[in-house]
Amino acid sequence: MKPVVWGVLSTAKIGLEHVIPAMLSSPLVELRAIASRSLPSAQAAAQSLGIAQAHGSYEALLADPAIEAIYNPLPNHLHVPMTLAAAAAGKHVLCEKPFALSADEALSVKDAASRVLIEEAFMVRHHPQWLRARELVRAGRIGTPRAVQVFFSYFNEDPSNVRNQPGIGGGALYDIGCYAVLAGRYLFEAEPLRAISLVDRDPVLGTDRLTSALLDFGGTRQLSFTVSTQSVPFQRVQVVGTTGRIELFVPFNAARDAQMRLALDEGGQRDGSSITMETLPLADQYRLEVEAFSRRLREGANPGASNGLNDAVAQARVIDALWQSERSGRWEPVA
Repeated sequence: MKPVVWGVLSTAKIGLEHVIPAMLSSPLVELRAIASRSLPSAQAAAQSLGIAQAHGSYEALLADPAIEAIYNPLPNHLHVPMTLAAAAAGKHVLCEKPFALSADEALSVKDAASRVLIEEAFMVRHHPQWLRARELVRAGRIGTPRAVQVFFSYFNEDPSNVRNQPGIGGGALYDIGCYAVLAGRYLFEAEPLRAISLVDRDPVLGTDRLTSALLDFGGTRQLSFTVSTQSVPFQRVQVVGTTGRIELFVPFNAARDAQMRLALDEGGQRDGSSITMETLPLADQYRLEVEAFSRRLREGANPGASNGLNDAVAQARVIDALWQSERSGRWEPVA
């Protein structure tokens, strides 16, 4: 297929280290330009990565008629405003997570999403380990799925880091809790009915540094998770059913140059003798994500019929309920 011409808004770390290298490695992508509010910053990134054009403003990139699609890795509070600006310029948008800071903010994109493709960038959905885990669940290899358990943490207390600034969408729930929410929705293939949270906030930064939650998906299905921005780096996903369980060891930050492993336990023996290990193919989940978006664009996917925005709104509704639960101290409906 003819490569899709992309532009990148900002020189964010996730773009420079992960998504842009993935784009540059794909025959389905022509990465034409990168923009920053600082022209020297954009020029330095373009030169180091081999990108043809550098812009000293986001508006200049959006005004380029050759750009078909935008990757938006800006700080969280700019996700919706700049997605709307890109859509107004006729660009399709792959926007980093969390797509919005509330469901209402996500819904403000509804009209734009009827004209262009818009999607929240959850790269994990494209990795073979996640696809295989859901395949095993669907095939009944662990019986009836009952529980998804997630732990995800890192340590960062730098006040200048955007993840530690509450006014622009910092904190554990927005940054990594969204992955935990996605894990339950992806593996149960359902939406939660209600949610309850326990939140510990940094007394200086004001962000949630430790958040735990329980989500009720109905039908004896539960997601429980803990996420932290001030704990030892660790991540794990477990899916537990009536006859077995699945464990993902590096579920979120899977390296493109390392094969991921998946544990399938179909017997529940305490000594581990019933566990079999599967090794998944090498994969760059960011490349797979961008290629999937590019294919949909080239295949003429109908923006209005796409579930990209609906999925982002569903994610935001769960996070809204968890914030409301922090305030109320009780279960809150996901609506």
